[in-house]
Amino acid sequence: MKQCRRDTLLIGGALLLLLLSFFLSLRLGSTRISAADFWGALLGRESARSAALILRALRLPRALAGLFAGVGLALSGSLLQHATDNPLAAPNVLGINAGAGFFVIAAMAIFPTAFAIYPLAAFLGAMLSALLILGVSAKAHMGRTAIVLCGVALSALFGAGISFFSVLDADLLASYTDFSVGGLRGVTMGELWSPMAIILLCLIGAMLLCRQLTLFCLGDSLAHSLGVSVKRVRLLALLLAAASAAAAVSFAGLLGFVGLLVPHTARRLSGNRLRTELLLSPMGGGILLLLADLVGRMLFSPTEVPVGIFTALLGVPFFIFLLLGGRNRHA
Repeated sequence: MKQCRRDTLLIGGALLLLLLSFFLSLRLGSTRISAADFWGALLGRESARSAALILRALRLPRALAGLFAGVGLALSGSLLQHATDNPLAAPNVLGINAGAGFFVIAAMAIFPTAFAIYPLAAFLGAMLSALLILGVSAKAHMGRTAIVLCGVALSALFGAGISFFSVLDADLLASYTDFSVGGLRGVTMGELWSPMAIILLCLIGAMLLCRQLTLFCLGDSLAHSLGVSVKRVRLLALLLAAASAAAAVSFAGLLGFVGLLVPHTARRLSGNRLRTELLLSPMGGGILLLLADLVGRMLFSPTEVPVGIFTALLGVPFFIFLLLGGRNRHA
């Protein structure tokens, strides 16, 4: 009972912080909007038409993009870490982001005006990376660190492919610069509908797999003896992780370390209870990206700092900490 109350307070607090972050993302920005105009725009008053245009065309799509990119990447990280039993697993570490990025850049080069296929290209690239990692690690019986190194090598391979396409086309080089850093500038509602639907479906799927994934901590043999189809559940978790990360990458670019930093924080807060973690982690990802994007918009206004720079500044030291000494506490 006490644990249930604690989980309720944690989830409720995270939800309130997420709603506050979303509100601040709408309320604040490089263009100053008075309180009267802001509320007038929300209420549809004619006198606040210009403020309403800013909110609908710029801030609302951007806030939704930050929210769902954070949800998608954090959810992907949680699923990857539990499915592989590897605390260092994350979309950017295992090459899933790079695979999605390579396929998107390739699609840009081959079909420059076919914007509708870019999310599909990202999904295919992410899935290819995830399946390669899973296949190689299963074949070679690699340990946790070796899986990470394999992911780093795969990231380098896809990175070389991205550079190849960028060199061939000077216009792609400019697009790739923004895409590789990761950011939310210029996102439109039309770009978001499909990725948002995919991320929501992945979240629902993750909750449905929660009980089986919880048993993975007992080891594959014991989980199998308790009725869990280990290979099938692992493949489904990997599919959901890849789809969730791919959907986020398709509109937010190669945002790094969200899928590593947020799940670990959520796991500590939840006390290793997976169901609570799978609720806290997506909300934490949304909070992180919404606030990081808000700081990036306002810190050096009117110059904008891409949100990917802030996630890298937070994530790189955290990754080094896990690699050198913290991983034993999460094993």
